[in-house]
Formats: sequence, C-alpha cells, structure tokens
Amino acid sequence: MSMLQPFLSGSTTPSFPFKRTILVCCAPSQQFHVAVANGPVLDARVPERTDIRIGLPSKGRMTSDTLDLLKDCQLSVKQANPRQYVAQIPELANLEVWLQRPKDIVRKLASGDLDLGIVGLDTVSEYGQGNEELVLVHDALDYGNCRLSLAIPKYGIFENINSLEELAQMSQWTADKPLRVATGFTYLGPKFMKENGLKYVTFSTADGALEAAPVMGIADAILDLVSSGTTLKENNLKEIEGGIVLESQAVLVASRRALIQRKGALDITKEILERLEAHLRAVGQFTVTANMRGSSAEEVAERILGQPSLSGLQGPTVSPVFCKRDGKVASDYFAIVVCVPKKALYKSVQQLRAVGGSGVLVSPLTYIFDEETPRWRELLRKLGL
Repeated sequence: MSMLQPFLSGSTTPSFPFKRTILVCCAPSQQFHVAVANGPVLDARVPERTDIRIGLPSKGRMTSDTLDLLKDCQLSVKQANPRQYVAQIPELANLEVWLQRPKDIVRKLASGDLDLGIVGLDTVSEYGQGNEELVLVHDALDYGNCRLSLAIPKYGIFENINSLEELAQMSQWTADKPLRVATGFTYLGPKFMKENGLKYVTFSTADGALEAAPVMGIADAILDLVSSGTTLKENNLKEIEGGIVLESQAVLVASRRALIQRKGALDITKEILERLEAHLRAVGQFTVTANMRGSSAEEVAERILGQPSLSGLQGPTVSPVFCKRDGKVASDYFAIVVCVPKKALYKSVQQLRAVGGSGVLVSPLTYIFDEETPRWRELLRKLGL
C-alpha cells in the first residue's frame, strides 16, 4: 500500500514509499505557490477523424453502473473481447467506445482524442481544472453519488473543532508548521483552502488509503471522497461543517470543440441525452390503469382530480370503454390512466378505489419522453447554437 509523504524541508528519505508532494503555503498576503502535474492538454483544433468517440470507466463499480444505465437506455456496449479497451454500441452507428481510467477520459476530452465521456463530477472538476472546453451535457445520472470532504481526527487538538472556520482559526498553523492535508485532489484541495481563508497548508498525495494518515502522524487531515462516512468513523475521523468541497455523481461531459466542429457529434449527443433523460425520468414511476363507471369523461375526471395523488404528470387520461349491449354500442365505463411515483403508489390505488375505480392495473414505466429535453436546450445555449 502506498503511503503518504509529508512536506518536510530538508528531511531525509522516509522508510515508506511515497508518490509526490505538493506544497501549498499561504503567507500573510495569501498568495499560493502550487505545482500541479498532469494538467489538461489544450489544442485549438479537433483532430481529423470520422468516428465519434465516447469514454467510459474501465474498472470498478462505476463501470458496471455505467454499463447498466446504458443497457437500460437500449444502448448496450458490445466488446468483441473483454480484454480489449475499444467497444461498440450497435444502436449508434459511427460511435466508438473507449474504456479508460476516469482521469484519462477527462484528459482525452481536453486533448480532442475523445468527444464524449461519462465520469464522476469530482473527476471532471479535478482533472478538467475549470477548462471551458469541457461541457456538462447531463449533470445528474443518479449513480456514483459521493462528496469530496475534509475530515479531521475526533481526538487531540481537533476534539472540539467542528467547522472549517474553527479549523482556520487554530493558532497552531504557521508558515513553519502548516496544516498537513493528505489528498489525491491536488487541484481542488488548494483551490478550496485558498477560497476559505486557510493560510498555512501543505498537501501530500498517495494512492493508498488516506484514512490511516492522521493516526500514523504523517498528516493532520484528509481530503477525500466520502459516501456513507463509515470508513471515516472506523478510523476515528469526522467531517466538519463547511468542509464539503464538492457533491459528486456520474455526469455526461463533452468536448465543446467536438460538438461544434465534428460532423455527427451533436446528433449522437442528442440521442444519448434524450435516451438518458427519458429513462431517468421514468425511474420510480408507475402507470396505474383502472375502469370507472360514470356519466361522462368530464364527470369522471372531476372525481379523479379531487384526489391529491391522482393528478399524474399533466393530469389523468380518461377515455370511454365501449361494449355491445342489446346489439348496440354502449359506454358505461371509462378507462383511467395516471402516472404516479413509487412512494405514492399504494396511496394512489386507495384513492382510486375510493372514487369508484376497479380492475386496477399497475406497471412500471421505462421511458418518459418530453416534447423536448430541457437539458438539450441548455446544451445548445452553452454552445451558442
């Protein structure tokens, strides 16, 4: 397991392996001196090629969740060989899938090697570093939820420190003895500290578990991704008020230049976006259908709309149910169709029965397509189109 290297001027090489150290030290003028490696690669031109490329995470939970979401949108990813890092989505002609590390997806979007990508917002923010050429197409894919948060020990000098403001006001931190923060976020970390007035801070980086750094005495605090917070508690660490840098989840991001300049990129982006929007909007929604006796559609609709859980997306659908009686077509019943969220399903069924509904059928929704996807309009606005 890789360990953490604190910033020690003139220190000898420690016995544990380390990756690199970045010093952030703010003097009274609050000027930061930061060295950041592997920043975004910029190019004013879109590389010449005819295919459209999308980058997807290559390993871990993010990969399986991404592939599951695309499958639910009828965009299954097909690999000729599971060991290959290039795949296809048969439903989208001329689209090539690259399976990459999340940080490489962001870098290749910036360099023009990829046109689209699905990664966590934390990865876009850290490795994109505010690059305006990266455009968020969909900012809430509803998985990979976590937060980038500052955590400190529950014990010692931090026992009564419960907010970022209190941490910044501690007299212990000086130019000679700064607050030592272990993190892999060497762009967002210094930026956050500067914006929140922490004057004396050093950052150390590593690939191993950061939670061990404070107890080992090689860091005072950590800045890391948190989901449930269980790991922090198990290591006697706590989050503090004002210490959340970023709320993150999976997002669809694109190269601005590719969307504007590469033929077919905008059309494929629109189809992917509409499929995602339609499916995500339908998650947790059910169609409820019932028959109801009534004198007219208007009279039945009046009864339905009198119940708070039966208004649906835009109101209930009421249509006559025809039957043949004594050789004539008659309509004594009306079919009611309404869309309800899962959490209100049973209550909605009860209310439907209360106003005369019978033969109630319930089925989950797969897609809900709007007349036009709101995020598509927003994307065109961002692109100036």
